[in-house]
Amino acid sequence: MNKVDNFRLKFNNDNKEYVPIMIGGMGVDISSSELALEAARLGGVGHISDALVTDVSDRKFDTKFVADKRKQYKDSLNSTDKSRIHFDAVDIRAAMQLHVGKTMEAKRGDGLVFVNIMEKLTMNNPKDTLTTRLNSALDAGIDGITLSAGLHLNSMAMMQENKRFHDAKLGIIVSSVRALKPFLQRAKRSNRMPDFIVVEGPLAGGHLGFAFDNWKEFNLAVIFSEIKQFLHESNLDIPLIPAGGIFTGSDGAAFLADGAAAIQVATRFTVTEECGLPDKAKQEYFRATEADVEVNTSSPTGYPMRMLSYSPSIGAKLKPNCESLGYLLENGTCSYIDAYERAKAEAASKGSKAFGVYEKTCLCTHMQLFQCYTCGHYVYRLKDTTVKQDDGKYQILTAEHVFKDYQFSTDGKIALPASAILSA
Repeated sequence: MNKVDNFRLKFNNDNKEYVPIMIGGMGVDISSSELALEAARLGGVGHISDALVTDVSDRKFDTKFVADKRKQYKDSLNSTDKSRIHFDAVDIRAAMQLHVGKTMEAKRGDGLVFVNIMEKLTMNNPKDTLTTRLNSALDAGIDGITLSAGLHLNSMAMMQENKRFHDAKLGIIVSSVRALKPFLQRAKRSNRMPDFIVVEGPLAGGHLGFAFDNWKEFNLAVIFSEIKQFLHESNLDIPLIPAGGIFTGSDGAAFLADGAAAIQVATRFTVTEECGLPDKAKQEYFRATEADVEVNTSSPTGYPMRMLSYSPSIGAKLKPNCESLGYLLENGTCSYIDAYERAKAEAASKGSKAFGVYEKTCLCTHMQLFQCYTCGHYVYRLKDTTVKQDDGKYQILTAEHVFKDYQFSTDGKIALPASAILSA
C-alpha cells in the first residue's frame, strides 16, 4: 500500500534524507516561522516568506521600519507619482536578518527551513532590492531559497559571490518547460544548477504561472511529466517537486511513485495553529464552497491569482499605501494606483464619493491585514479534514497532525483530529 513515508527526499549536494513533504511559502507570514519550524522538526522542509519583510519584522521584533518609511515619504501621500519612494537597503538587510536569523536560531530536528523569495516584489528598484534580499537570506543562515513569481534570469548571478552560494539549497518554481529553459541557461553561466525544481500546476494557491484565459487547459501531472522528460533528455539530474492540488497523502504518493523527489503542499496548513493567519480568517477558509473559489486578475503583479470570492480585498475602497509598504512599485507606480484613481473619478462624475475598486486590489495592505484570502483550488475540502464544534466553528488543527496525515495516510483517506475520533 503506497504512502508518502515509503519515500525520502534526497538532494544532490547533501547525503542526508528528509521526509518528502515541503510546506509551500505563503506570504505575508502565513507560512510563519512556527509553521516552518514544525515542518523541520518533523523531518521535512518548511518555508518562510520574505514578502513584506519590514512589516513582519515590525510585528515580531518591535522594529519601526514601516512607520519610519511612511514618515520619510509622507509628502507623497496625495500624489499618484511614487517615484521618489524607495526602500533603504540597510533596513531590508536588518529585517531579513531578524526574520530569517531568529527562525534559524530556533530550528530543531533533522529537517530544513527555506525562504520563498518573489521576483515580482519590485520595490521600485527591482535589481538592487532582490540582490539584497537574496544575499541577506544566505547571510542569515537559511537552509535554502525557493525563487518564485518570476523567471529569475539574473538571480543566480546576484548570489554567486556569496560565500554560501554553493552550500545553501537553491531552487525555483516553474509551471512549464518554456519557463525553465532560460533559467537553466542563465544558471549555467554562474556554474550553479538548481538543487531542486518545484513544478507548480494550475490548482495552486495565490499567484499562478499561467495566462488568465487558459489556465484551465493545463494539468499538473502533464506538466510534471514534460519537465521530467526535458531534464532526462538534457542529462540533468535535478529533484522535481510537484505542487498545486495535492490534497491527500495518496495524491502525493502517486507523484512520488512517478519519480517526484518530494511534494509541496500548503492549503491544508492554512488552518493549523502554527499558520500565521488569524483564527477568523481560518474559519473563512473552512466555510468555503467550491463556488466561492475564483481566479481573477486583481493582483497588481499581472499574474492571475486564486482567492476566495468574499475576500474583503475585492471591491475595497482603500487609498494606496505605498509610503508605508510599496512592495509592488515599479517605475514609480503600481496598477492599483491607476485602478483606484479611475474608480474615484468615475464615482465623482456621478456626484458620489462612494466607490469600490474591483479592477485591482491593494495587495500589500490587504495581505498585511490578512484580508486577501488567497487559497488553493481545494480549499473547499478543508471542512472535511476536521469537525464542526458546538459553537459552529471548525476545530483548528495542528501542523503535526496535517503533516503526519500526508506522511502516513493511504487509500485517499484523511485523518480527522483526535477529538473527533474520541467523540465518535
